[in-house]
Order: sequence, then structure tokens, then C-alpha cells
Amino acid sequence: MRLFDVFSGPPLPTVRGDGVLLRLPRRRDYEAWRSLRQASRDFLAPWEPSWTSDELSRQAFSLRMLRYRRDARERASYSFLLFDGSGTTLHGGVTVGLVRRGVAQSCTLGYWMGEAYAGKGHMHRAIEALKPFVFDIEGLHRVEAACLPSNQRSICLLEKSGFRREGYLRQYLKIAGAWEDHYLYSLLADDWMRPEAAGRLEFAVAQ
Repeated sequence: MRLFDVFSGPPLPTVRGDGVLLRLPRRRDYEAWRSLRQASRDFLAPWEPSWTSDELSRQAFSLRMLRYRRDARERASYSFLLFDGSGTTLHGGVTVGLVRRGVAQSCTLGYWMGEAYAGKGHMHRAIEALKPFVFDIEGLHRVEAACLPSNQRSICLLEKSGFRREGYLRQYLKIAGAWEDHYLYSLLADDWMRPEAAGRLEFAVAQ
């Protein structure tokens, strides 16, 4: 895809839920993103791939932003930043990734939360807001999520959000420099009880 297409293509999704807003990153988000990630580095490190030497650089952020927007326009992946309801305070990020069509109609769910905002229900509300987007808008059938067996906070989040544990994946992902086993969780469209006031989907032109 040409660089011009990244900025002139169709609108990108923004999802609003109960006190949360999810949208793709913009250039002006860099400082808030860098500050939150840096302040939360020790908190996040046990659960993420090893950070590169330029992990928090502006150039690396810009390249990610371009890739995220290209993937979103191709409906292959959606890497959202998670804000408070007004869209002013960055809390973390959520990715609806590896979207598979055809006979699979599935995706994966990944997320991270800044240490200062963890344990306050923001991520649960974000996942609830994303369910209409995943199942109704994208028409997918299955969402998968993997977490480390030692990550009790993530286990509680997934189970509170209606995910069911399906299996045990040996050396599934390389986390903090080591191949780690993971629990596999899933949520099916048939598992989801559509609330009367579901998350509201909007579209925002890339900025």
C-alpha cells in the first residue's frame, strides 16, 4: 500500500463504551504513549516480549502507527489505544489481531495497561465495548486470548469478560526473552449476550 493510501483511505473505527474510548494512534499521542510505557516498564516487562533498544523512540512509534493504520484499512488487525471516556487520558492499549476470514472467522485479543490504571476495571469495560465491534461489525465467530499461567490478573480479566479456558499451549510465545507456556481462552459469538446498550461504534478520519 502506498504511503498516500495510509492517510487518504476509508475512515478508521473508534469504539466508545462505558467510560472508555478506543481508537487507533495518532501522531500527537506519542508523548503520552511514551510516558505511560516508560513509567510502566517494570510493571509490563514480565508479560511482554523483550523491548528493543529503540522501543520508545518517536520513529518506532511512527512506524507502528503506519502499520496499524494499514492493517486496519485491510481489516487484518486493529491496534487501539485505550483512553478515558473523554479521550484525553491514555490508559493502555488493546489489539484485535490476526483476523482470519473464510471458514475460521476468528481473531486474537491482546492488551496492556499502564500501571497507574491497572485493577480499576478499565480493560474489562474496553473488552465489553469491543464485543459488538468484533461480532456484529466484523462478523467474526471466535476471539482467542492467551495468557501466562502466572498472570492471575489477566486470568481474572478474561474470565470476568466471559472467556472460557480451552487448553494449555506449550512454549507458545517468547515473553521477556524466554519461550513461555500459556493458557488458551476463547469467546464465541454464541457465548455473548447482547446488552441493550452495547458499545457504540463510530468512524474517525485518520489524523
